[in-house]
Amino acid sequence: MPELPEVETIARDLRALVTGARIVGASCNWPPTLRSHDPEAFAAAASGREIEGVGRRGKQLLVWLGPASTLGPAAAPQPAAPQPAAPEAAVLTVHLKMTGQLFVVAAATPQDRHVHVVLALADRREIRFRDMRKFGRMGLYRRDPETGEPVQGEAIGVLATGAEPLSDDFTARRFAELVARRRGRLKTLLMNQDFLAGVGNIYADESLWRARLHPLRDAHTLGPDDVRRLHEALRDVLAEAVERRGSSVDDYTAPEGDGSMQEHLAVYQRAGQPCERCGRPIRRIVVGGRSTHFCSWCQRLPAEQREAAGRLLRSTRNGGKHPGRRGPRWTELSGQGALGRTIDEEERARRMTATRRAAAARRAAARGGATAPAPAAGAAASGGPG
Repeated sequence: MPELPEVETIARDLRALVTGARIVGASCNWPPTLRSHDPEAFAAAASGREIEGVGRRGKQLLVWLGPASTLGPAAAPQPAAPQPAAPEAAVLTVHLKMTGQLFVVAAATPQDRHVHVVLALADRREIRFRDMRKFGRMGLYRRDPETGEPVQGEAIGVLATGAEPLSDDFTARRFAELVARRRGRLKTLLMNQDFLAGVGNIYADESLWRARLHPLRDAHTLGPDDVRRLHEALRDVLAEAVERRGSSVDDYTAPEGDGSMQEHLAVYQRAGQPCERCGRPIRRIVVGGRSTHFCSWCQRLPAEQREAAGRLLRSTRNGGKHPGRRGPRWTELSGQGALGRTIDEEERARRMTATRRAAAARRAAARGGATAPAPAAGAAASGGPG
């Protein structure tokens, strides 16, 4: 699932492409994609609005829309389904989930069967939401003029409530205050969207490696230096990933192209490869159903936590598929033979390579013909909801 850097990249691309454009129509061929409307009500509520800017909250896009025009399509009678109260300003929330993609294309561009929502623009372009697995979601709500988010009570449970790790007020002191009130393992905590907004599997692993902290370590055991290192690591890795346009490891791509952060990851999806600091093999375990990558030498657990963590590590041998099978996985070995791959691990590496190639081919196919013409004159970029 795209995380903060990927969603921020999409927001920046869209901001440059569609700010100032006017929506003149909308369609949806998979109603579950829409959180707040049926397709007909969505089309009526979105039409006639100008796109004032594009932003982000956690892992979701926020597309800020102006008041509905009193002329054209928006003048049609409004149905009784839940909807923004025209002519108030609105916000469109977009959660990409696993395979969601957004493209801005000429209206004449051929459309494939995975495009499920289309916003038609007055300049004969379209914003298309493409989602192979149909997990992505959109919602259209009245907009709070101060926050740019849905007005209180209209989108309960939709947006993350955690702190934004790249915001100016996310200081080391603020992070320390947040951590002090929490218990539980670090990996799980960092991915909790009510704790931090936007951090997922990739950047939790990378941040913990940079901070030299074990993913199974209990949050309440962190000292001041540990908290400072983790705060710095989080901000550094996320900022670097934004600069590199995110990690295109699966289906993620942005309107203006793929990211390159996947070429600079230290631990994520590098099980068995040597750690960039110490040369020992990167380990992979499954925690809460999610792959977790770390270096057991550089990221050591405190002595008092090793017994409890050891039970979890033993329970996830063989990828968690055969918890009762004896013998450690090769990535759990130390000393001689630790870098030797078994036949199963070699096969897994081949599958991973094939998977990445297939994902790259899917992204290329999705991008075929998705080159938008230049925005209409006067469509100035905007970083805020106006």
